[in-house]
Amino acid sequence: MAKEKFQSEAGLPSDNIYLKVLTEIDMIAHMAGVAFQKFLPDGLTDAQFGVLNRLMRLDTEETVGELAAAFQVTQPTMSSTVGRLVEKGYAEFLPDASDRRIKRVRATSSGRKLRNQTVAKLEPFYAVFEEEAGDVDWKSCLAALTVLRGHFERKRDGGGL
Repeated sequence: MAKEKFQSEAGLPSDNIYLKVLTEIDMIAHMAGVAFQKFLPDGLTDAQFGVLNRLMRLDTEETVGELAAAFQVTQPTMSSTVGRLVEKGYAEFLPDASDRRIKRVRATSSGRKLRNQTVAKLEPFYAVFEEEAGDVDWKSCLAALTVLRGHFERKRDGGGL
């Protein structure tokens, strides 16, 4: 009976399927995030890892303001997060090519190495995908989620829902 409780769909039977999907995503993100933190090296927060991951994923340098907007946090919060990465040698500030008054954030080689080592430690964590849902077409799921994320990023950047 306990396993059935945990495998029931999110929401009520009459709820819209999209609400159920968003509820599942929210619950998975929360629980996976808590589990993910156990794989982070001592002293590295999930927010700091997120910044390193974004800079590497997009192969970019961004201002603190751009990072704050992307993560939907205040600029002082992001300044603190980036400041700690800089203190630890995982990120650095660079002058903007077109306006040297603007500082851009870039992952250092140490930051890139740390991010990659952390990702490698996650391999055992991924086993749950095969163990619990091995018959799911994960590439199709990823494609759909990427489209949705892109939609919400465009709306975020444009100021609407």
